[in-house]
Amino acid sequence: MHVGDVIVRGNDLLGDSVNIASRLEGLAEPGSVYISEAAHAYVRRSLTLTADDLGLQEVKNMDEPVRVFRVRAPASPFVGSAPGVGPTQALPIPNKPSIAVLPFTNMSGDSEQDYLADGVVEEITAALSRVRTFFVIARNSAFAYKGKAVDVRQVSRELGVRYVLEGSVRKSGNRLRIVAQLIDATTGAHIWAEQYGGRIEDVFDLQDQITASVVGAIQPSVRAAEIERARRKRPDSLDVYDLVMRALPDVWSLNKDANVRAVGLLEQALQLDPNYPTALALLAWCRGQRAVYNWSTTIEEDKHEALRLAEMASVLTADDPFVLTVLGAALTITQEFTAAAKMLDAATRLDPNSSWAWNRSGFLRNYLGDPETAIHHFERAIRLSPFDPMVFNSEFGIGSAHFIAGRYERAIEFFERGLISNPKAAWIHRHLAPAYVLAGQEEKAKASIRKLLESYPDLTVSAARRAMVFQGEVLDRICDGLRRAGLPH
Repeated sequence: MHVGDVIVRGNDLLGDSVNIASRLEGLAEPGSVYISEAAHAYVRRSLTLTADDLGLQEVKNMDEPVRVFRVRAPASPFVGSAPGVGPTQALPIPNKPSIAVLPFTNMSGDSEQDYLADGVVEEITAALSRVRTFFVIARNSAFAYKGKAVDVRQVSRELGVRYVLEGSVRKSGNRLRIVAQLIDATTGAHIWAEQYGGRIEDVFDLQDQITASVVGAIQPSVRAAEIERARRKRPDSLDVYDLVMRALPDVWSLNKDANVRAVGLLEQALQLDPNYPTALALLAWCRGQRAVYNWSTTIEEDKHEALRLAEMASVLTADDPFVLTVLGAALTITQEFTAAAKMLDAATRLDPNSSWAWNRSGFLRNYLGDPETAIHHFERAIRLSPFDPMVFNSEFGIGSAHFIAGRYERAIEFFERGLISNPKAAWIHRHLAPAYVLAGQEEKAKASIRKLLESYPDLTVSAARRAMVFQGEVLDRICDGLRRAGLPH
C-alpha cells in the first residue's frame, strides 16, 4: 500500500505511486501487509496500528530506495502481556536470522551462583546483537522466561523468532561447564549442541566460543571478524565482573533505593578496576537517573557527573554501542542535543537490536520536538524486547510524544499504561497530572498530584522543572499543568 499521486489514462492508473504499491506487494510475505513510509504517516494519525520498520528497500524502476513498514495485527497483545500466557496473535518472524537467548539453567545447586549463569547469557546476547545480519531479542525480554518450563514453539510465537539458544551452567570448585543447544523453534528440531569446559578464570573465552559456534550454525557466511568485533573489553578480575553483574538488576529497576545499591556495587567494582568501561557507563547512568527522576537535591552536579563518567567510558572503548548509548543519554540530559544525536545514531547503527538505544533515541527526538519519529523509535524498542521490564519507560516515552503533539487523551492512555506496568514509577505523575489538566480532567489531575507527593513529599514545580530535559513551551505546558493540578510552586 502506498499513498501518492497517480495518472489516470482511460481505465488505467499510472505513475511512480502505482509502481511503488505494486513492488511492495511483491516484497510482502504471504498473509502480511506492507506499506510505504508515506502510507504509514497518513494512516497512523487515524488508526491505532503498530508497524515494524523494515528499513530502506530497493524498488525496481525507482531511483531511490523506499522505506517499508510491515503492519502488525491490530490490538497487539505483546505490550504489557506476560510470557507463557499465550498471545492472541503470533509475531511475524523477520526475514533474517532471528534468535532469542533464553536464561541458562544454573545446575550448581546454589542459587547464589545464578548471577554466573545470567552473566553468560548477558555476554552471549550482547555479542550476537552486534552481528548486524541477526535479529536478536533483548536480554530483558528473554529473561521473562527464567525459571519457567516453556515450549520453544511458544517462545517462537511470542517473541517472533526462528531460533532459540538454551543451555545450562554448572560450577564445581574452580571448574565450569557450559552446555548450549540451538533449536529451530518453529519445528522444535535441534540444529546444534555443544559442551564447553574450563576453569572459572576462562569464562570469557568460553562465552566467545559459544557465540562463534552459534553464528556458524545459523549463518556460516558471517565472518569471524564480526565475532571478534563483538567482544567487549573484559575486566581484569572476576571480582569486578561479579560486582557489575550483581548491580545490573538494580540499575534497570529505575527505583531510588535500588539506585543507591547499584551505585555502591559499581563504585566497589571501580575501586578494583578503575578502567572498566561497563562499570563506568552503568555508574554514569545511575547518576543521570538521580537527576532526571528528582531523586537528588544536587541535580546539576549529578547531570555533569553522569556526563564525566560516560566520557571516561567512551575514551576506553569508542565503538561499544552500550557505552555510546550512555554517552548519548548523558549528553541528552545536559541538553547537548547535537552531540547526543551523533552518539545515539552511532549506537543504533552499530547495534540495531539494542532496545535501550532505540528507547534513548526516542527520548532525544521528543526533546528535539519530533514526536512522530520518537514514537517510531519507542515502538521499535518495544518490538525488540516486548517483555522487557523497561517497556513501561517506552510507554511513558510514547505518552510524552503525544503530549508534545497536543494529543492529551492519547498521552494519558500511555502514561497510565506505564504506571500499570510499573506502579513504583511515581515520577510519571509529573507528566500525567498536566495531561489530565489539559484534557479537562481536573479531579484526576489533583488525584495524580496526591499520588506524586506520596513518593515525593517535598517536590515543587520549580524542582520538577530543574530535573526535566524538556525546553520552551513544552516545559511551560508541563509546569503550568503541575501548578494548576495543585503541586506547590
